[in-house]
Amino acid sequence: MTNARKLIFAGSALAVALSLGACGEREQVVVYKQGKYQGKPDSQPWDNDPSQSLYTTSKWSKGDKVGWETAVKTRNLTQNEYTRAE
Repeated sequence: MTNARKLIFAGSALAVALSLGACGEREQVVVYKQGKYQGKPDSQPWDNDPSQSLYTTSKWSKGDKVGWETAVKTRNLTQNEYTRAE
């Protein structure tokens, strides 16, 4: 055999091996424990530290529910296309 035929044969064998390997699929079933939450517990959004962002001017402190709600309402007002001044 020539080198070109050997290369084509090797490439074909590799393609067959990869395509057959892709056919196998493992089960993807999650085992749940009854009554047990296995994820990360969620906290209230106002109990988190305010993120530093260049795009927001809202000021609220950690644990301040009223300040957090005001910041969200203010942000939502700037996202309303009908109230934007052009």
